[in-house]
Amino acid sequence: MCYRILFVCHGNICRSTMAEYVMRHLVREARLEDKVYADSAAATRDALGWGVHWGTSEVLARHGIACGGHRSRALTRADYKTYDLIVGMDEENRRDIMRILGSDPAGKVHLLLDWTDQPREVADPWYTDDFDTTFADVWMGCKALLRAVTREHVR
Repeated sequence: MCYRILFVCHGNICRSTMAEYVMRHLVREARLEDKVYADSAAATRDALGWGVHWGTSEVLARHGIACGGHRSRALTRADYKTYDLIVGMDEENRRDIMRILGSDPAGKVHLLLDWTDQPREVADPWYTDDFDTTFADVWMGCKALLRAVTREHVR
């Protein structure tokens, strides 16, 4: 059984995309491709169909992580059944996720840094223009999340 994680941010071109590709990189390094799957979506329709933001692709490339072929897509209510976790980047994302899903009976909705010893929001580099700090937070969050998932769900 493959554990499925969906990362969500405002437009699915910066943070959630960064988290998707960082997690895929970490999963590949851990040789868990058949056990953990990562994807991403947008909480709004602002950037549907757009590719990865240049700042995200640039910071990922500097860390040896490819992100080609991505196109932003919207979170749907059906995603709740498809994914084991739905991970937002900030409280606004969480509110948007809950607006789209309606409810979270299985407790699947979380923020990325909830698994770290420094739970907080991941700043949006669309506004801060600080993709390096966002990358550091996403890296820390994905590593902590992968540790938790492998400890609790992957055998």
